Amino acid sequence: MTKTYLLTVLAISMAISGCQAIGGNQAKTDDQPTGIIGADAHAPERATGLTEQRQVIASDFMVASANPLATQAGYHILKQGGSAADAMVAVQTTLSLVEPQSSGLGGGAFVLYWDNSAKTLTTFDGRETAPMRVTPELFLDKEGQPLKFMEAVVGGRSVGTPAIPKLMETVHQRYGVLPWQALFDTPINLAKQGFEVSPRLAISVEQNQQYLSRYPETATYFLPNGMPLKAGSLLKNPDFADSVQALATQGAKALHTGKYAQNIVSAVQNAKDNPGQLSLQDLSDYQVVERPPVCVTYRVYEVCGMGAPSSGGITVGQILGILNEFSPNQVGYDAEGLRRLGDASRLAFADRDVYLGDPDFVPVPTHQLISKDYLKQRSQLLEQSDKALPSVSAGDFIREWVSAKAIELPSTSHISIVDKAGNVLSMTTSIENAFGSTLMANGYLLNNELTDFSFEPTQQGRQVANRVEPGKRPRSSMAPTIVFKEGKPYMAIGSPGGSRIIGYVAKTIVAHSDWNMPIQDAISAPNLLNRFGSYELEAGTAATEWQQALTELGYKTDVRELNSGVQAIVIEPSRLVGGADPRREGRVMGD
Repeated sequence: MTKTYLLTVLAISMAISGCQAIGGNQAKTDDQPTGIIGADAHAPERATGLTEQRQVIASDFMVASANPLATQAGYHILKQGGSAADAMVAVQTTLSLVEPQSSGLGGGAFVLYWDNSAKTLTTFDGRETAPMRVTPELFLDKEGQPLKFMEAVVGGRSVGTPAIPKLMETVHQRYGVLPWQALFDTPINLAKQGFEVSPRLAISVEQNQQYLSRYPETATYFLPNGMPLKAGSLLKNPDFADSVQALATQGAKALHTGKYAQNIVSAVQNAKDNPGQLSLQDLSDYQVVERPPVCVTYRVYEVCGMGAPSSGGITVGQILGILNEFSPNQVGYDAEGLRRLGDASRLAFADRDVYLGDPDFVPVPTHQLISKDYLKQRSQLLEQSDKALPSVSAGDFIREWVSAKAIELPSTSHISIVDKAGNVLSMTTSIENAFGSTLMANGYLLNNELTDFSFEPTQQGRQVANRVEPGKRPRSSMAPTIVFKEGKPYMAIGSPGGSRIIGYVAKTIVAHSDWNMPIQDAISAPNLLNRFGSYELEAGTAATEWQQALTELGYKTDVRELNSGVQAIVIEPSRLVGGADPRREGRVMGD
């Protein structure tokens, strides 16, 4: 790690306080996916400025989330002796109100939960499902061509079955300590009495007012009198308070059946110009699925994440598993280290684009993809030259599958929690695009997660693993992660950011482990990542100093905003150390 880099991190903190045969499937990832740049120009969650962040120390419990009000809600639950599961319910429900552009009751999530008494790690798949009435041609026009991205997003067509209420209830039933009804006081009171609109929410509304103005209920809430919400203004949401009160007293069935479910279905099916096919049956039938965690060795750690339909755990695992074949000083903050990091990511994304989808619908070769032998063979590709790989290919596991891109935008949030009993939760939660489908029901926004499917069901006469199918869960890049050391949980980490989530999480773990950075510095460090061939460098940071060196290594480079939102807690023997991403407005609290 260079002196320049250390000074840069300090400045940020102060300013914001067999080898190619194994690649036999020739699906390439050397170019940006069709539509990605156009979609980014339309409506991702763009950068909204920097927030001062400092490392937080506690001894008993800690919670980190993307909004101070949500963190406070979780802190109060933990202070009462609540479990990490209890605190998550309070945090997520509050985020649904105060950070509606990112996640909420109308979306879905993945949860990793470490039960410290049983010494078990469980993962919960709370991803939305496609309505049973859809067909693989959902996102094709009358001529059989893919719709433009925002034409697909805005309205009911893109809405998958909301999953958060059922997910929260499922995790609480397993690991909750406090009564369910006691977990919702903060969000109900904030909705009734009003909360101050945060700077980030105000900026996001202003950036997206073209789409927020399309539906009257949404426009009335976010654009009162035709004007975007202002930071610091008081915002009340009585409809949200009513629906959360029903959730508190009746459980998840209140929002998955009955009048509140009918409100959701009516909003989706009657959406002007772009109706969807979500039904009451889809809502009432929804089930959370437990899936095996995906764990890969990295240095002295075991890094565990969510398996498919998330691509996050497998792809982060592949990146780190490839890098694990090199010594830490070979993965330093220098041109050689960044070459290895970049090409390890490209190889992992090549596999991701071909093989990862809903394992209940397509065979996902998880064990092969994260096997030590395979990752060692992939690492050997990086030593065939001291330049960037000229091209990358997916491993040769299932020949009938072919790569097809899906646009995945960064409207997401992450929650990390450690409770007094040593239970650990890592949860990444999303409604996909900024403000989701822009449809509202019951006082909250509905997701557009179905646009995480590939718009094209076939390519070159071969099936796409992530094509649309009834009841199927779209592929995701959400990467909630729990890192273990000597069999004990060491870190809970995750980030929003669309498909860049994978790079943000991998960079932070590498910076903490190999670049010897404290967790807050590792989070704050300039983002740089490689998904599809271009090396993306965070604008306005020291990452841009590597542009010439990376270009000389053979990379295309792209200097741009890289709006991560990492929340992480490190569990040391006698204390907890938390960090939040300065690129958003998160907060860490603990005692």
